Parts: sequence; structure tokens; C-alpha cells
Amino acid sequence: MSRRYLFTSESVTEGHPDKICDQISDTILDALLSQDPSSRVAAEVVVNTGLVLITGEISSNAQVNYVSLARQKIAEIGYTDPTNNGFSADSCSVLVALDEQSQDIAQGVDKAFESREDASEEQWDTIGAGDQGLMFGFACNETPELMPLPISLAHRISRQLSVARKSGQLPYLRPDGKTQVTVAYEDGRPVGIDTILVSTQHTETIDGLSDNAAVQARIKADLWDQVVLPVFSDLSVKPDDSTRFLVNPTGKFVIGGPQGDSGLTGRKIIVDTYGGYSRHGGGAFSGKDPTKVDRSAAYVCRYAAKNIVAAGLAEKCEVQLSYAIGVARPVSIFVDTFGTGTIPDEALLDLVRNHFELRPAGIIHTFDLQRLPGARQGRFYQEVAAYGHFGRNDLDLPWEKTDKVADLKAAAQAHMLAGAGA
Repeated sequence: MSRRYLFTSESVTEGHPDKICDQISDTILDALLSQDPSSRVAAEVVVNTGLVLITGEISSNAQVNYVSLARQKIAEIGYTDPTNNGFSADSCSVLVALDEQSQDIAQGVDKAFESREDASEEQWDTIGAGDQGLMFGFACNETPELMPLPISLAHRISRQLSVARKSGQLPYLRPDGKTQVTVAYEDGRPVGIDTILVSTQHTETIDGLSDNAAVQARIKADLWDQVVLPVFSDLSVKPDDSTRFLVNPTGKFVIGGPQGDSGLTGRKIIVDTYGGYSRHGGGAFSGKDPTKVDRSAAYVCRYAAKNIVAAGLAEKCEVQLSYAIGVARPVSIFVDTFGTGTIPDEALLDLVRNHFELRPAGIIHTFDLQRLPGARQGRFYQEVAAYGHFGRNDLDLPWEKTDKVADLKAAAQAHMLAGAGA
């Protein structure tokens, strides 16, 4: 019997209070790694009306001005008018309260358990995981970027909001905003767009319109034509006459950003990943250097899952890794294709073991996560701190490459031939 259901994911714009914090945290990380690739960073940020607090643990030989970095990023996001935003790069207070990384942690990261126990250490047994924990990566064939359709659409609309604001196309928009998309599924495949929700900060008046009802009607019409519809150009599933379109459902969104709500680094982990469509291990990304497996291992999980789907070995794939602090090799590896795999999940697990480097030093090397050469230097991590860390075709992200497809296809073919000859 056919099963029909709805699934919803949300995104937020770069001016959302939590995302301001994520971007400042990763701006600090970029600056530190640019000068000292071995920097150990766990930078946390809090924002509220007129206040930025930078805290956490950092060990680095780099010399950076944390206050200046925070102000530059806030201005870049668009908070430059204290009168209308209640929060501005030039007028906010920036407080810095940083400690060094614990030596108890550092000793396990600097020299992994394996290299302490085995005199014949392998190349990537040099550093241990920066923390214990579990990480997930996911991919599916619902979109060109191999992401679930709901989160892909929510991110696309959020990014288009920013484009329309910064280009002057819709000059009345302000930095804060949230999007939400509900997709209709039948038997596991997206078949329609049920609801699109956009809440966007805006000026009190628009082109002489002061009546709030008229202002909201103008915003709704503009957003549909110039923000929503353009994001569906390369997708077969599109809105239709039955799609609900909700805009600023409270009736008004003038007070926003840190003036409207406080923000905190790492509070949008579902927005950063798969919109709830896949499981999440609970660890946030922003402000963490790549020895922290919360970040780097989540990237390699996505890399493995995406290459499996891109190779046609599954319609959807989820990869889980877990680590012990100070230990290089994963404690466990798990692969689930939800019954869509062309070979058994156990065989795919072997492919992940054999074709992907899963130790922190190896992940860092594979993706070049510390040195950030060329154009990436100084502006790498902050670029993924808004609009998602995965499925970003607008960025050249190493974990989004599908360069393992040929090897995986060949290995899968060998497995099937071996099974046929058994």
C-alpha cells in the first residue's frame, strides 16, 4: 500500500543570532590556522543586544585581534546600523575570556594511544581524537547535490534571501531570517511541496507603505517572485497551487538579530547538517579545529556516504563513526542504506574501511584541513558556518568531492563477481 507523509526542515540566514556566533567562531579559527596550522581551537561566542562574548579554549602561536575579527564579521553580515538593528559592528561591546586547551586533553591529541603503545606506528596514528563521541554522515539521490530535498530547499531560500538583501534587489530586508520547507513524500520519494515558510526581518516601512498589512503583502509578493521561485529552477519537484506560502506569520518582523534574541555558537546543529532527515551525534562544528572529530569525522562520514550514493551503490546511505579521546582509530563504524543498497551493507562497510582514511591525522591530510592553501586561506571555515556544511555546490569543499566513485564501483563489482562464483 502506498504511504504518503510530510517531512519538514528549516534553515536560518547568516544574520540569525546563533549563526552570527558560528561565523565569528569560525572566523577566529580561520585566522588562527592561517598563521599557525597546529592551533588547537574551541572558540565559543555569545551575542545579545549590544554584546559579544568570546570564550573557550585556544592554544596557538598565532597573534590575532579577536575584537577586530568579531567586528569585521558582524559588519560583513550586515549589522552596521545600531538605530534600526539594535546591534552594530562599531557600537557593540566585545569581551574576550579565553583559556588554553587543557594539558590532559592535549597529551592525547599530540600523541595518539596507538603511537604510545606501538613502536611501529603507522603514518596516521600520530594524533588522537580530540574528544570522544559519535558522528553521522548522510547522502541521498533526491537533489543534484545528493542532499535531502527539505533541507536543500530551506538553505537555498535562506541564501537567496541574503542575495536579494545584499544586492539591493530587496533593500528593505534586514539580516535576520528563518526558512522552513515541508515536502510531501510517497513511498520514500518527494512528490510535492506542501508548505514554504519564510520569516524575514524587514524595515518598518517599504517605499512609502506604512500600513503593516500592506507592508506584509508587499513582502510576500516580492519573496515569492524573487526569492522562492528561483531556487526551484533545477528541480523536478516544484510548488503548485496547493502549496501554502507563509510569510512573517506573527504579522511583523522588525526587531531581530541579537536585539530580538540571544545567540550561541553550536546551537543550530540540525540546520548545519541534514535538517533532521538523518541522525545526528550531537556535536557542533563551528569554532573547532579539525583535531576535534565532532567536525572532521562528520566531514569524512559525509564524504563516504556521498561517494557511495554517487557510485550508484545505494539510493540513500548513512555512515556512523565513533571515537575515544586520545585514540586515533575509530571505536566503531556503521553503514546503513535503508534497504536501498546494491550490495549488502556489510560489504559497503568493508569498502568504507578500505577506501577512506578515518583517523584524525589522515582526515586532516585528506582534506587539508589545517593549512588551507591558496584562496581558502583565511576564509574557509567561516564560509560553511552559514547555509550548511554539506551539499554546498557554491563552495569547493573537499568532503563534497566524488573522487572515490570509480574505486567503489570496481570494488563493488569485484564483490558481486566473487559472490556469483561462490
